[in-house]
Amino acid sequence: MRTHFCGLIDESLVGQTVTLCGWADVARNLGGLCFIDLRDHEGIVQIVAEPDADTAGNADVIAAAAHVGYEDCLCITGTVRARHAVNDKIKSGKVEVVATQIELLNKADPLPFHAHENPGEDIRLKYRYLDMRRPAMQQMMRTRIKLVQSLRRWLDARGFQDIETPILTKATPEGARDFLVPARMHPGEFYALPQSPQLFKQILMMAGFDRYYQIARCFRDEALRADRQLEFTQLDMEFAWVAERDVQEATEEMIRVVFKEVMDVELANPFPRLTYAEAMRRYGSDKPDLRIALELVDVAELVKGCEFKVFTDWASHVEGRVAALRVPGGAELSRKQIDDCAAHAAKHGAKGLAWMKVADRTIGREGINSPIAKFLDDATLHAVLDATQAQSGDILFFGAGPWKSVSDFIGVLRIKVAKDLGLVTQGWTPLWVTDFPMFEWDEDDQRYVALHHPFTAPAVDDVAALRANARTAASRGYDMVLNGNEIGGGSIRIHRSDMQSAVFDLLGISKGDAELKFGFLLEALRYGAPPHGGIAFGIDRIAALMAGTESIRDVIAFPKTTTAQCPMTGAPSPVPDKQLAEVHVSVRAKE
Repeated sequence: MRTHFCGLIDESLVGQTVTLCGWADVARNLGGLCFIDLRDHEGIVQIVAEPDADTAGNADVIAAAAHVGYEDCLCITGTVRARHAVNDKIKSGKVEVVATQIELLNKADPLPFHAHENPGEDIRLKYRYLDMRRPAMQQMMRTRIKLVQSLRRWLDARGFQDIETPILTKATPEGARDFLVPARMHPGEFYALPQSPQLFKQILMMAGFDRYYQIARCFRDEALRADRQLEFTQLDMEFAWVAERDVQEATEEMIRVVFKEVMDVELANPFPRLTYAEAMRRYGSDKPDLRIALELVDVAELVKGCEFKVFTDWASHVEGRVAALRVPGGAELSRKQIDDCAAHAAKHGAKGLAWMKVADRTIGREGINSPIAKFLDDATLHAVLDATQAQSGDILFFGAGPWKSVSDFIGVLRIKVAKDLGLVTQGWTPLWVTDFPMFEWDEDDQRYVALHHPFTAPAVDDVAALRANARTAASRGYDMVLNGNEIGGGSIRIHRSDMQSAVFDLLGISKGDAELKFGFLLEALRYGAPPHGGIAFGIDRIAALMAGTESIRDVIAFPKTTTAQCPMTGAPSPVPDKQLAEVHVSVRAKE
């Protein structure tokens, strides 16, 4: 139907006849002379409908152009010529096409929004097919496509094998709720959609495939936010006969190559490395944004003897923390802005937020404005100012409480004030975070939970030693972080049945439950399973970072809303009783 794409028409085609297809982005009727900006996925070219200079004809073409409306679907044939007025804003801006035939393929009804507008997300998702016509959305989706193509090229060139794993599988507890699918041929039984291909890719290593990858669809029935979806896409990878550095060095090279190909960005070589403990101590996050120079400073030893009870109680507590965050130039914050900071910290677990403005450090206590300064003697006050390297014009924020809680809320406060005060530098700051704890203690359930997942190997390769030191045990887990986002997470896996059984036991999974849910894995581990490890990268998240958007919904063709709905199709929706009966399911009435 067409001979060329609109956005690729250029000077090399001057004098040639072309046939183009696309949508009318703009139509202007000047009375006997009409202009149409015709748009396809490659861009825009200007179409001119004008009287024939030799015959004064072309009336049919001019009449057709005069009736073109916004987003009408057109097929236009014409001759390419140089433009008198060059448009530097578009690729085809040095030429135009003089129409000799205009065919209306489909008349568009009045649209709910203009392709160059950015309406609210609800209406964008309801009319997603129109939303994705917008040039900005076209560009973001193309960035994702280039990302996946680049990843595949790198993996295929290095002998990784693309192997599909099941979508209908066995329900297993991996931290989030499974989506369940009733099995029609097995009444009362269910499949689950995979939260990840984790167990299958481990078994592929046991089967001798050595290097595996898959662009995998995964499903988790969990709360949605800007960087989470019920269904998402990850690059899943697994390696046999490896240690941590083997996986990390290979995938670090891959990400560097991909960013160079897709973005023309040179990432650091090598990536910096932080242990989990150091990342939490310095930044209050296991995925620190290194574009922000602000760091937390522990001041517990300095304030142990002060008169501020909140400080002294937690400074003396074995699992407590008193930390300070210096914000350069923060003394200009108003009381309302400080209250907003306190409210933000409270959302993340803070019971309160102490602060200290350093108006003029050169005059000592008189240059300090703080509701807690009266509780600190001169020596303590100066020690805190020295430890934090506070300068005139700065503000200090303080957190006191359980170590993890303080790290978390001061960590998110660090990000907020950096964004509010323009303290986030430009660029790309990747890093590895390593040596994660093996377990976290869940106070509500009074048991350990896996920080990564139950198949991550402990740093100590001894069952008795792991049992004796479970609370402080380190794992062989690692995350790749970019600009404060975890873009990849992985670990060396457990490859011995006795160690896997011990980890299940420490997680409160009984032998019966372990056999019921993971019996096939435990059995496979007994038949010569090699040491193996891997990583999974969030395609949606990396694409969003590359596209410069904060929401992964902008780089997913048909995402769900934060209420887990699809406005375009109306999913989820009720199912007729007859269809439910076929799969032996009945629905309880809402209480």
